[in-house]
Amino acid sequence: LKVIAIDEQLRVIYEDNVHFDKDLPEFKTQGGVCIHGDRLTVTSPVLMWVKALDMILEKMKSSGFNFSQVRALSGAGQQHGSVYWKKGSLQSLKNASSKLPLHQSLKGCFSVSNSPIWMDSSTASQCSALEKAVGGAQPLASITGSRAYERFTGNQIAKIYSQNPEVYMETERISLVSSFAASLFLGAYAPIDYSDGSGMNLLNIWEKVWAESCLDACAPGLEEKLGSSVPSHSVLGPISPYYGQRYGFSPDCKIVAFTGDNPASLAGMRLQEGDIAISLGTSDTLFLWIQEPTPALEGHIFCNPVDSQTYMALLCFKNGSLMRERIRDDCASGSWDDFSKALSSTVAGNNGNLGFYFDVMEITPEAVGIHRFNRDNQKVSSFPKEVEIRALIEGQFMAKRIHAEKLGYKVSK
Repeated sequence: LKVIAIDEQLRVIYEDNVHFDKDLPEFKTQGGVCIHGDRLTVTSPVLMWVKALDMILEKMKSSGFNFSQVRALSGAGQQHGSVYWKKGSLQSLKNASSKLPLHQSLKGCFSVSNSPIWMDSSTASQCSALEKAVGGAQPLASITGSRAYERFTGNQIAKIYSQNPEVYMETERISLVSSFAASLFLGAYAPIDYSDGSGMNLLNIWEKVWAESCLDACAPGLEEKLGSSVPSHSVLGPISPYYGQRYGFSPDCKIVAFTGDNPASLAGMRLQEGDIAISLGTSDTLFLWIQEPTPALEGHIFCNPVDSQTYMALLCFKNGSLMRERIRDDCASGSWDDFSKALSSTVAGNNGNLGFYFDVMEITPEAVGIHRFNRDNQKVSSFPKEVEIRALIEGQFMAKRIHAEKLGYKVSK
């Protein structure tokens, strides 16, 4: 959990963090999560998140941070995680005693104590059922922006309902991690914002309302448990009195809707129409600002957090930096300098030599293996080292462009 405070000139005046594994060892997480015996189910303890919030605010207090100067507060949460509030919890949230840390007031408030998160992949049967209910993967993508994904919240809710219907019936509100965190500050259930809500397989991204056919396929009475959805930049209301009494926040401090980490990256990087941001990590991720999306079976379309009338596309490529590092090790003796020199020594277009490099099963597209083609479009088993390096880089970036255009991105001339 990270906190950052900025002044009106956007200068950073405070930052800090709580490390779940190290600072909250009683929850026994690894990387902030619990991987269950089936290796498919991955969760995080809800109370760990609440306790982390208590801890970070106490750290700020003891460092002398002046909470009374805070005018507005917002945040981002990991996408696709979900929190299940037990019936009657709204009262506990509203009336939390400022004499106690928040986690003590809320410890009996969750019908599911371990929240499913983005790493969970235990809902394959629910995904099939959802796609079938709406006529297939493409019709689902056309409504919600994505085909059914195992980590998406609608499928997680369907699993909880089918395995523990009594737990589902005992739940009065379902939050995303982002709207859950906003709720803690608001002292009331915060609505889900359009952008993070687009990662649930439940929101009609065109009309910005819950899609009835998807809700019905997941669980009964779901709309009531989700509440309304709002634009990502909505002001939700003033901060809960709890924070004024316990930490000295001003009652005028406004809570702005929280959103998902991916939409927040688009906003934080100040993307505008026609811009692309590429995150080159273990997986490579593309964010695009687009006007007229065409949802496909690969990639995701979310409502744009900055402008609710437009959209953002997200594409994820699993064979990212690990693939580049392997070719660096094989072809440039592990040196990025030598890798760069080899790249510079070859011409753009690589004289027609082209390669697709997938050490592990790729997400976009679903393919695996190393596939090399020479200028005559014949498959070959190897390339000279400098040709291999350019083939890898050009192949990765061409794939990004092709899949971005499939989702509706237009490359300006």
